[in-house]
Amino acid sequence: MEWLTRLSGAIVGLDSAPLIYYIEESPQYIAVVQPFFDALDRSAFQAITSTVTLLEVLVHPLRRRDQKLAEQYCDILTNSPGLRTIPVYEDIAQIAAQIRARYPIRTPDAIQLATSIHQGASFFLTNDRRLPAIPQLAIVVLDDLR
Repeated sequence: MEWLTRLSGAIVGLDSAPLIYYIEESPQYIAVVQPFFDALDRSAFQAITSTVTLLEVLVHPLRRRDQKLAEQYCDILTNSPGLRTIPVYEDIAQIAAQIRARYPIRTPDAIQLATSIHQGASFFLTNDRRLPAIPQLAIVVLDDLR
């Protein structure tokens, strides 16, 4: 997969959707996200995400009272060697505010992008086509990779 080669040695920002597709083995996306997480496990690159991801991925398991799934999400977000979950620091909040002031996006998306920028990511893996092109960050959309 050529797109994974581009990520080699980089820091990759990770949106919530790719993680959901991976953990819940989405038939539509598993063929794209499985190699990403396999490469992450091999330390081909590093991934970072915001605590916003933890909030977003836990909502449905908690609503369904699926404690096992909620624990899977918590485990991967807090114990994966190649994936760091970053709190929303003041610096990140300020970058997110600048992004929101410039682009018409929601606060959670701005925090995700700001976290990636703050942590030195070169890429942001998502499935959200509505995210703006930001000079510091190459947006990689899963639907474009299938």
